[in-house]
Amino acid sequence: MSLEVFVLGTGGMMPLPGRHLTSVLVRREGDLFLFDCGEGTQVSLRRMNLRWKKITMIFISHTHADHVTGLPGILMLSSQVDRDEPLYVVGPPRIADYIQANRRILEMYINYKIEIVEESAEREVIRAQGYRVKTFPLSHSKPCLGYCLEEDMRPGVFHPEKAEALGIPRGPLWSQLQDGSPVRLDNGRIVEPSAVMGEKRKGRKFSFVTDTVPVAGLERFVEGSDLLICEGMFAGELIESATEKKHLTAKQAAQLARDANVERLGLIHYSPRYTRKDLQRLLDEAREIFPDTFLTKDGQTIALPNPD
Repeated sequence: MSLEVFVLGTGGMMPLPGRHLTSVLVRREGDLFLFDCGEGTQVSLRRMNLRWKKITMIFISHTHADHVTGLPGILMLSSQVDRDEPLYVVGPPRIADYIQANRRILEMYINYKIEIVEESAEREVIRAQGYRVKTFPLSHSKPCLGYCLEEDMRPGVFHPEKAEALGIPRGPLWSQLQDGSPVRLDNGRIVEPSAVMGEKRKGRKFSFVTDTVPVAGLERFVEGSDLLICEGMFAGELIESATEKKHLTAKQAAQLARDANVERLGLIHYSPRYTRKDLQRLLDEAREIFPDTFLTKDGQTIALPNPD
């Protein structure tokens, strides 16, 4: 089962040529999840030929303009197709006010149901077959949320040789065991899945954190992420400015990744003061602490491999 991350925008504060404002799309099989929706999100979706019509959930970190200015366009664009499912929008308090005000002032034509969930605490906000999405309160100049999308534990590896040795005929009974259900043989014997399956495997985990200072408990929240997309807005020399404006430096993002035992860290939400060449400084500082760090780029695709 594929899990892919598409970087739609990496900029903070203002868009730049080649750097739209922060937005990331995650595709898990047929489900599309949009994390933040900065200016230029529609352009990136089109440029990357992504099926925006299938977006069913949008997760907004906070209501600063550089994270939500693309949302009205997405809502209006979604009215150009027939939707059988509602569009879920999860965000901090006042995200409903923002959406409703735009709908009213722009006189939006909306032909589908919009389900809005406002959250301010650590909570599981989405539970679906095979995965869940959780929120975590960050510390910014207004209410802000971090997110993680975490898959359920996966069945262990099926060992056909063990099934054959136990006299289980190939076919539906094998599938039943792989699905985690015991089977009854013709002789009445019950075979449990554990007899032919290896240990359960950890599902994949994607985390998204932006616009915050270090917060107690955040390491636990993103613990073990296969991919952490995290802001690294400033170089270490601007730590005082970052703290005052309630942002993370690249070094602090790397410390978070290290302490949370994540697999990979992708920096995002760069200050416009850093040109493409200057971004190398952020990367170098982060890699001194967490070597498996990379700079996200607009238009980038990152595949999260299936668990072993």
